[in-house]
Amino acid sequence: MELFQRLAEGHAAGITVVTPNPRLARVLTSEFDSFQVAKGLTVWEAPDILPFGAFVERLWQDALYSELGDRLPLLLTPVQEQLLWQEVIASSREGKDLLFTETAAVHCGDAWRLMHQWRVGTGWGNEDASAFNSWSHAYKARTHGDIDAARLPDLVAGLLDKLKKPRRLLAYAFDILPPQTREFFNACRRHGIEVTEVKPETTKTSSIRTSFPSGKEELECAAKWARARLEEGRARIGVVVPQLAQRRREVVRVFSRVMRPGYPLPGAAKTPLPFNVSLGEPLANYPLADAALTLLEFSFQPIDFPRASRLLRSPFLAGAESEMARRATLDVRLRRNLEATLTLAGLIAFTEPCPLLRQALERTFLLGKEAAERSPAEWARHFSALLEAAGFPGERPLDSEEFQTRAKWHEVLSEFARLDRISKSMTERKALETLKKLCADTVFQPESADAPIQVLGILESAGLRFDCLWVSGLTDDAWPLAARPNPFIPIALQKKAGIPQASAEGSLELDRRITQEWVAAAEEVVFSWPEKEEDRDLAPSPLILSIGKSPVSVPDFPRYRDVLFARKNLYSFEDSKAPPVQVKQVRGGTRVLADQAACPFRAFARWRLAAEALEEPAPGLDARKRGSLLHYLMKHLWSKLKTSRNLRHDLEPAIAEAASAAVKELGLEGRFAELERERLARLAREWLEIEKTRAPFEVAALEERRTLNVAGLELSGRIDRMDRLEKGGHALVDYKTGQARRQAWLGERPDDPQLPIYAVSAPENIAAVAFARLNPGEMAFRGFSNERNLLPKVDLYRDWRGLLDQWRKETNALGTAFAAGDSRIDPKYALKTCRLCDLQTLCRVYENISSLKEANGE
Repeated sequence: MELFQRLAEGHAAGITVVTPNPRLARVLTSEFDSFQVAKGLTVWEAPDILPFGAFVERLWQDALYSELGDRLPLLLTPVQEQLLWQEVIASSREGKDLLFTETAAVHCGDAWRLMHQWRVGTGWGNEDASAFNSWSHAYKARTHGDIDAARLPDLVAGLLDKLKKPRRLLAYAFDILPPQTREFFNACRRHGIEVTEVKPETTKTSSIRTSFPSGKEELECAAKWARARLEEGRARIGVVVPQLAQRRREVVRVFSRVMRPGYPLPGAAKTPLPFNVSLGEPLANYPLADAALTLLEFSFQPIDFPRASRLLRSPFLAGAESEMARRATLDVRLRRNLEATLTLAGLIAFTEPCPLLRQALERTFLLGKEAAERSPAEWARHFSALLEAAGFPGERPLDSEEFQTRAKWHEVLSEFARLDRISKSMTERKALETLKKLCADTVFQPESADAPIQVLGILESAGLRFDCLWVSGLTDDAWPLAARPNPFIPIALQKKAGIPQASAEGSLELDRRITQEWVAAAEEVVFSWPEKEEDRDLAPSPLILSIGKSPVSVPDFPRYRDVLFARKNLYSFEDSKAPPVQVKQVRGGTRVLADQAACPFRAFARWRLAAEALEEPAPGLDARKRGSLLHYLMKHLWSKLKTSRNLRHDLEPAIAEAASAAVKELGLEGRFAELERERLARLAREWLEIEKTRAPFEVAALEERRTLNVAGLELSGRIDRMDRLEKGGHALVDYKTGQARRQAWLGERPDDPQLPIYAVSAPENIAAVAFARLNPGEMAFRGFSNERNLLPKVDLYRDWRGLLDQWRKETNALGTAFAAGDSRIDPKYALKTCRLCDLQTLCRVYENISSLKEANGE
């Protein structure tokens, strides 16, 4: 309160407050504003509160624009420092053996900062320390006299006598004061600045510790506790979550659900939620930045289909609103026709239904062809031109989050352009990789109104004061933190310098002080830990064992689903009958009856509602394309051979020709096509050895399309192959690469009624029905015949006429049920059938059939 009273005097008081981190500076500024509002003021001077690093940089900027400017070194940005370290390491002898130079560069930058902050001397160490000594000399030489953030306080300390300075400097909540910072404050004192170290106010507190069965329940209860305290009128509520960066999405989901049930529903109010998470997400994760990076990469090189699909449906391209429905339809079609990776030119060829999209992508494609080595600033301008050509960021107005994301994107692009001082030219690949890495490393969170509930990580909570505080996740393996010495500085030197994270003892002492800070941070403090993590028992941190254990009273705020069920006014009715089929010709062919046998609702949804899951292209050949290759191979092979007599001749020319024709028909090219031709040729040779053991036959039909009449429905079918047998009659053959089970034809609701339908519908005399299983090493015929030895290893079915009558009965029953509108949710084999179905969210079968019951055999 005394601090705020002095700051309220305005700039005339000459007071500057510095904090150890930016968050504490923002909180102090916000609390000062609340202090002024409480006095009834509407206008006041902004207080001079800023982080220590920003204060030092401001003094450097003041010097830069004074008469000292022409003699001062320029300040490197963090991105420039990182790139310099990477280049130094990559060009060194030791760096050639490293797999990840970027990670090594991060550790080197941290080691460089620690050396200057803690005045770490030089000494002999292991290979890592020797390599760092070499790299640090090369790094300093490559800066060409420029300065970095690690050395800036030392530079500014020597200029204080020539700079405009505050009269009084308050160092607020510096729990750790590295030697470099202490020396800077001493230099300020020598130059007439009154420097005072200020500690946060201590509070009379009531602290308890408690536990929960799991981390999920612990977080849920913390959210409910925070809401309860908010409804009691508390204005400053803190929740500390260790490993917040990894759990951020879970935290947002749980707190949002507790604070406002139903918040994600369409049409829900967009008013801000009463909590704020201290850590943001990488800029690259935000949709607008992701779309920009994807488009830039797509301009120069192929990308995988999911990213291209996301870009196609993005609202940040020209015409996205006008062509929304068209682009969604185009995306569905492309999923069936394109490969797993594609180029921008390949996508443009399919965009005729979306003229605005086509024009935008064509403009981008023409600019992308101009790729050549450029400086970072030139690349930044080129990237902006590419995005502008594509109509980025779209035609609709941006909301607040998107607007701020675009501003941050421009800021990052500007940082990228400033790499001119470090790297004079880059290839397009290097430029893209650098920009993507920069976006991935830039943590961003859109600004929002001040929220009463603050969810913080461990370090972000230092020095803050609350009305009530909950610190979660304090297990013995999570708190205190393990020692984290830098690998590039000898550990003995780090311990000697007093770096807290360098040793277990130093880390323990630091974490003990942080725990004591938490105890004094609010009137009500709750420490908690989960008792279990999956099957592993967890124990509380030894740093909180002295605090009394007590349960926490948490109101049970209902979830949105509970609210809905509490107000339920439900009635049930049986809705398993669709209107009868009004047309004879039904799309789907024999698959209609296969789906009707598996589950009547599946047949109704697929072939009457046209419901189907979105496909996604897979690398290489998927099962459907491999099946098509097989059919093409056999069609061309038997078109050439025609009869069994020709199996006695040299088959290699026919095999080679058929394999080439099959590959060509599917459109395969290059080395991949060559490999497939070889595979198909091997498969054909093995299969023809089986065919040679057959009795004489002649191929009567290949891939022949027929119209099949079943229960008044007209279904289209295609017979893979029909052979005319020398003994009389015909054999139906269906090619299979997967499971080929004859039992799929038998019993009620046969699993695979395709061949039975062909057999009972054919005008020819069918004497045998068989699968031709074309699996290498497992090739064989599987089926039934009315005589022995019609096909190799195909069993005699003694009641052949009875089998055909049974097939006719079952296929007619399936056709009749489908035509009558039978749409029951009745999977033939319970959830075993449902696992291979893509309509589960439509039929909601799991509301009626429990997967647990099936797993237990009930």
